[in-house]
Parts: sequence; structure tokens; C-alpha cells
Amino acid sequence: MGADPGRSRWRTPRTLRTCAFGAAGLLLAGCASMPDHGEIRPVEASQGVDSQVRVFGVPPADRASPQEIVDGFLEAMTSDDPQLQTARKYLTEEAANNWKPGAAVTVLSSGLDRFSVQGEKDPMAPRFKVAGKMLATVDERSAYQPETGDRRYEEFLQLTQDKNKQWRIATPPSSLVLSESDFQRIYMPVNKYYFAGGTLVADPVYVRQRNDPDSRMDPTTQTVTSLLAGPSKWLGPVVTSSFPTGTQLSEGTKSLSYDGQNTLRVPLNSKANDVAQPQCQRMATQLLYTVKDLTGSRVDRVELIHSDGKSSLCGVSEAAAAVIANRPLSPGHQYYVDEEDRLQRLSLDPNREEQQDPPTPVPGPLSGNPAFKVGSAAIAYDEKRAAVVSEDGHGLYVVNLTTAGQMPQPVLTGKGAKPNGLTTPTWDAAGDLWVADPDPQNAALRRLPGGTGTPERVEVSGLDGGRITGLKASPDGVRMALLVQRESRNYLYIGRIERPDAKGDVSAVSVRELRPAAPQLADVTALSWAPRGRLLVVGRESGGIVQARYMLADGSMVGAGLPGAAGLVAVTASEDEKKPVVASSLEDGIVWLPPGAQWRTVVAGGRAPIYPG
Repeated sequence: MGADPGRSRWRTPRTLRTCAFGAAGLLLAGCASMPDHGEIRPVEASQGVDSQVRVFGVPPADRASPQEIVDGFLEAMTSDDPQLQTARKYLTEEAANNWKPGAAVTVLSSGLDRFSVQGEKDPMAPRFKVAGKMLATVDERSAYQPETGDRRYEEFLQLTQDKNKQWRIATPPSSLVLSESDFQRIYMPVNKYYFAGGTLVADPVYVRQRNDPDSRMDPTTQTVTSLLAGPSKWLGPVVTSSFPTGTQLSEGTKSLSYDGQNTLRVPLNSKANDVAQPQCQRMATQLLYTVKDLTGSRVDRVELIHSDGKSSLCGVSEAAAAVIANRPLSPGHQYYVDEEDRLQRLSLDPNREEQQDPPTPVPGPLSGNPAFKVGSAAIAYDEKRAAVVSEDGHGLYVVNLTTAGQMPQPVLTGKGAKPNGLTTPTWDAAGDLWVADPDPQNAALRRLPGGTGTPERVEVSGLDGGRITGLKASPDGVRMALLVQRESRNYLYIGRIERPDAKGDVSAVSVRELRPAAPQLADVTALSWAPRGRLLVVGRESGGIVQARYMLADGSMVGAGLPGAAGLVAVTASEDEKKPVVASSLEDGIVWLPPGAQWRTVVAGGRAPIYPG
């Protein structure tokens, strides 16, 4: 009935979109970009639209064909319409009333293909199959999950005529379906925070950049609501929330207000009325870190409000929350391996641009044993111990940095040697030491409890025959970043560290549910954890050059690249954002990138930069 029986790419039909730029609300047909120089070029959905551009769908035209109805609906689904009212106009009355896409989103690598197929029961009722390559899904808890392989999205849209003989869709998709560019325009990544033991852990999710179409909540309120609903399914087994089950915002709360002292007041329902002060302060700490991560420096204090809407349950300042959150100590030093394979220590003062103190050998047995050659090393968070792999990759040693003495015996001896020797070790927040043996004949991930216990083989689910060639425990102690080699390429995965005392029935420490953390990269050569649960990765896209970039740990987005970072072979960052990124370059040795500054060489000829952890 007027539909093209062939296949057509999902495209932006003529006059189908309007776009609003800035506060003036200037409306332009065709969704064109407005540069201040150069040629003017149209911007289509598949090419990406700036996040500051507001896109609105256009209602169906009178007597629109089934093909135009389908195209118009798919386009209206990507709009900034506060309640998707325009998209609902393409649906039958019953479907419009019942359609609740909620927080679930299907993200496609590009747009949708659509195919016209004949109605099976009624040849006069057009039916369309919409399909595309799935990139990811966002679940009802707003958590992003990358898809692996070539999974396809397919769904059928059945059309029917209403009483006015207008074609409408009777079977809309169960979730929003967006291209990657539209998803990044409409949604933004945020962290919500939960506790693992006494340490605060970032849980990345996505919320709408503007008011949510279902709840009408602004981004801050969406994020707080997601925090109260509980952690993502992936992180849930290893973290807890301090909020009592059933805690929600007071009924009718659509936005949260700040007072003149940058205090955010958060009204809660009666489930939180009777909590003790220590628990209440942990609740407020979760909220403060969550909102501060979203709004930058705007909030200095969070106050929780009783269900009566008047009295205060408790409040927490930024300084008090920092104590409760138990964040890792700010490192006192950076470390590296020099050209003579010795472990060295640097004290770098970001306020001293010219003269820095020269590097010194680390204290303890290593400085008294110049014959011992260091291949790689990790420093405990308290900087009292170093885990050192010998230069041949064969032995792992735990060395005290506070007292002199003889070099200890190895705590672990690998089966292989270079290039299949032991990986660079890593300490976690609990004081355990981890290392991988990538020897093809005996590949294994091992953990030394307390750094001195008997090495334990750790089960890793999802390796699928790959070998671990690199690893780094997160500062919060609940995630492990793994470089996994398959067919001479290194892929980056994040696994969840499950311990016997964590939630869930586990009898031994294990790493579970590996998920890709950098699916956009064809090869990863180095990694480090960075502030706010992000990753700093050295790698390359297919056909591209090696670069250093920040990544979101859920694998959703490639973040900003480090300026002038070509040629880096290793990189390390601190949880303290005031500390510089430290890297090693084949040409320049140990280099340093302070916040807001440029790279500068600190030590010529060094390698393997190290921050504690």
C-alpha cells in the first residue's frame, strides 16, 4: 500500500527533522551545522549531531504512506521530544498508550535498515522488518553492555489503518533503538557510587542529557534515582548500597535544588526515616560522590531530608565524605626502571617547573644488590613493599622498602621465560598481589594473599582460550583489567573480582564475567586505571596509529586522547587527579604530563613507569 517493496537505508527524509540551536531556539530545516568559517555542510543522523543541538521529529503528514510512517517513526524516536509524543503520533491509539520504552536502549553501530514484507494474515496490512548490527544494549538500570561478535537486531513493525484511513504502527519496538551517534547525542555517561567493604566504587551508567521522556526528571535527578535503585547487575555481586531497600525520592520530585552554600538537598521517602547516623552519613557520601561526578565542583555538601519534607536526616561535607569513602592514598612517589634495570624512585613537585630532585634507588634490599636486574615491578599502596619480576621474567620477589637486608627468595617461579615470562604484577586495595603466567603450556592468573601467602590459581571465566599478557587491579579492589592475547593481538577486558566475603556464594577468589573494555581498538599495548573508574589505554584502532586515550571502563566510549602522546609504550596514572600522568617513550624515556600542561622529559632512558597499585 504505497510502500517500496525493496530494501532502503534508514535515512533522514526531507523536512522530517527540525533542530534547535542554543537558548534562542532557532529552528532550521534539514538539521544543518552552523560553522563560523568554511563551507556549510548538512549533518545527518548517521554522521553524528553535536550534543548541544536539539533535534525534534515532525508529526506524520496527512495520508502518509506506510513507508513514510515507518521512516518518520524511526526518526522521531531519536528526537529530544520530552515524552516522545511525536513518535507516539505514528502509533495506533492503543500502541501509543501502552508503549513504554523506559530506560532500555538498543544501540546500533549505524542506522537501521528496513525491509518491506507482506502481511502474513492480511496482504493489505503492510509489515516492515527493521534490522541493524547491534553495538550495545542499555538495560533498565541504565548500564551499558557492549555486544560481542556480529549479533543482529531484528524486529517487525505491523501497520494498520485507523478509523480515518491513516496508516499507523500497531507493534512498536520494545525499547528505544538508536544509532551510536544519536545515542551519544541524547545520553551521557555518569558514575554512581556504592561501597565494597569500606571503599567507594564507581558504577558507570547512562542518563539522558535532558529531561527523561518517561519520568520528566532532569539529569541530576535521573542519576540519583538510578543510585537509589541499586547497582548495575554486573557490579551488584561485589558492592552494597547503604540505602535501605525501597528508598526512593519523595513522591513527585522531578528536580533537586541547591542552596546558596552549594548544598544539595535530597528529600527521601519514609524508608530512610529511621536510619542511624553512621549509615545515613554513608548514604550521603554515596550521593555526594555521585552528584559531584556529574556536576563537577558545584556541590560541596549533601543533606538528606526526612519524608516530612522539613527536618534533616543528616548531612555530609566534601571533606567528611572523603574520609568515609576511604579512597586510596595519594602517592608520595613515582617509580620506574632505569637503563641498568634498577628500580628507581622520583619525588616530583608539580609546582617546580625547572629543577626536580634527581631519582634515587629505592631503599631496601634492591639498593644493596646492584647485580639483581629488574624486569618489571609494582609498588604497594602504602609504598612499603615492592613486587619485582626478574629481568628474565622467571621469578617474582616481594621486597621490603623500609628495611635493608638480603634479597629474599622468590615467592613464585614461572614456568616460562621471556617473552612468555611472568607479567608485570599488581597490588589490589586489600593488599593482595596478583600476577599472570602467560606460558603457553601453563597459562594462569595467580594471587598471593597479603602479598606473602601461598600463590593461588585464580579461575577466570570467559578467557575462551586467550592468554593473559597484562593486568591491573582497580584502586577500588573489585575490578581487574586484563590484556588477553588471541592470534598475536591484545584485547582489553574488565573482570569482576569475587571474594569469599563478598555477596554471593563463592568459595574462592575468582575473576568473573569478562566484558570488553575497548572494543573500538584493534590492539592494546598498555593500560592503567585513571581517576573516577576510567582507564588510560595505549592502543590503536584498525588501520590507525598507536595513541594513548582515556576510556570508559564499561567499553562504551573512547574518551579524550592525550595530546602529543605518539610513541608511548607504557603509561600510568594516579587516582589523585592532581598528580601527573607518567609514561615511557622510546625516544624520550620517562615523560610527565601534569594537569593542564604539556609533556616534558623527566628522566632520559628510563622505562616501565609505576604508581603504587
